Amino acid sequence: MHPVDIRISKSATCRNINRLMKEKGWGVHDLQEACGFEQPQAVYKWLKGQSLPSIDSLLVLARLFHTQLEDILVFEGKIIPFPAESKDSRSSARRGA
Repeated sequence: MHPVDIRISKSATCRNINRLMKEKGWGVHDLQEACGFEQPQAVYKWLKGQSLPSIDSLLVLARLFHTQLEDILVFEGKIIPFPAESKDSRSSARRGA
């Protein structure tokens, strides 16, 4: 099996959050309140693509927007294989050699 190189695009995810907010007619302070933040800075950072919401905040956003996490997050990347290993080195590594 090849390793999967996949990342979350901050810029594209922030565009999704912005779009979903506009569709609902919500502002920064609405998300701030729903996520239980005392200050709105975290939400502003999401909207500028400077940071991503935590898993907890993503779950709140998914419920608020009546959608799934995959509809908020945007993934990028591709499968990049590691250099091939010989069968001997893999089997000895499994045996603890």
